[in-house]
Amino acid sequence: MNNENTECCNGRTTEREQKLKSGLLTRLNRVEGQVRGIKGMIEKDAYCNDVLIQISAARAALDSISKLVLESHIRGCLVSKIRAGEDEIVDELIVTIGKIL
Repeated sequence: MNNENTECCNGRTTEREQKLKSGLLTRLNRVEGQVRGIKGMIEKDAYCNDVLIQISAARAALDSISKLVLESHIRGCLVSKIRAGEDEIVDELIVTIGKIL
């Protein structure tokens, strides 16, 4: 693990199944392309409504990714930590859900 990942994640990591990780990365690459497309639209003075529709599509794609990560977190990290007696993970999840809603 490199220091950059450690710094961004407070030293915590999550190992994801390769299928999930690959799917998330594919979706993120698409979102990255959408954002570049939106940037290009702004640079070309595209019609506001068209830009807003593309922003909405990118946001929906990120929301979909967020749901997959949340589901994985609940089924994996959360369950295993509760079973290990680390009930404070529930408080962390409540704060996280508050931030993403």
